[in-house]
Amino acid sequence: MVRVTEAAALAAARLMGRGDNDAADQAAVDSMRNALNSINFDGTVVIGEGERDEAPMLYIGEKVGTGIGPKADIALDPLEGTTLTAKGEPNALSVIALAEHGHFLHAPDTYMQKIVVGPVAKGMIDITQSPTWNLKQVAKAKKCELEDLTVIILERERHGDLVSECRSTGARIRLIRDGDVAAAIATCRKETGIDILMGIGGAPEGVIAAAAVRTLGGDMQAVLSPRNQEEIERAKKMGVTDIKKVFALQELASGDDVMFAATGVTNGDFLKGVRFFGGGATTHSIVMRSRTGTIRTIESIHHFDKKPRY
Repeated sequence: MVRVTEAAALAAARLMGRGDNDAADQAAVDSMRNALNSINFDGTVVIGEGERDEAPMLYIGEKVGTGIGPKADIALDPLEGTTLTAKGEPNALSVIALAEHGHFLHAPDTYMQKIVVGPVAKGMIDITQSPTWNLKQVAKAKKCELEDLTVIILERERHGDLVSECRSTGARIRLIRDGDVAAAIATCRKETGIDILMGIGGAPEGVIAAAAVRTLGGDMQAVLSPRNQEEIERAKKMGVTDIKKVFALQELASGDDVMFAATGVTNGDFLKGVRFFGGGATTHSIVMRSRTGTIRTIESIHHFDKKPRY
């Protein structure tokens, strides 16, 4: 699977800073699809780039792989951070998660309210409570003051009240333009200095983030936040009967064996971006598995004259 994210990252990184979101995303999609279809397995995309009529994106329900081998459901984002890549900004990733059939929430392409913490604060959060309440809980778990905490939030108008409340507690805030999968992972990695993610982002990204958080031993809760009746109906059609349901981490990404892989496209908090040299490139990836708790970081050197160009 890391070869899949490497292929997508290499393709997208060629367009870093070029100002073309769509071209970077399409390059990542094409390379990821080709890499997936070279693998002996029977995969179904359950969290992807959109609905079937939005092809040639990797759409929900698309079959990938050779069809020979184990069955797996796939949640993916070939380029998580299209704007970040187009502008040459940090923390763009190529990500993919795998689970046994039926173990990812089938989330529609709508918004989702999320709260994510690392292993130390596991079991201490409640998305139905106020941001202040949750920050106090995290500070208690980490045996620190509220002023010591760092909250990561997408920089959006809808988060005005959230940002104001977090500031009123004395907590520090890191506002990000894009990339809330990377932000969710950051809460589980000590070296990032991020303690909690709060706010509303994409629902598909929420499921992908849940897969990563599970493998890292963190905690997450989420509630769908549809924008209109059409999105509510789509959610119900995909099996979400209670729109206001609070989804626990195990409901977003369940099963005994969830796997997650990511490759950096641009430099970020925990992964370096693609670096090109004459005739090749280097990539930096992470691969994680919930069953064993194993976390592998992989630095690869690619020689383009000796490997397939997906």
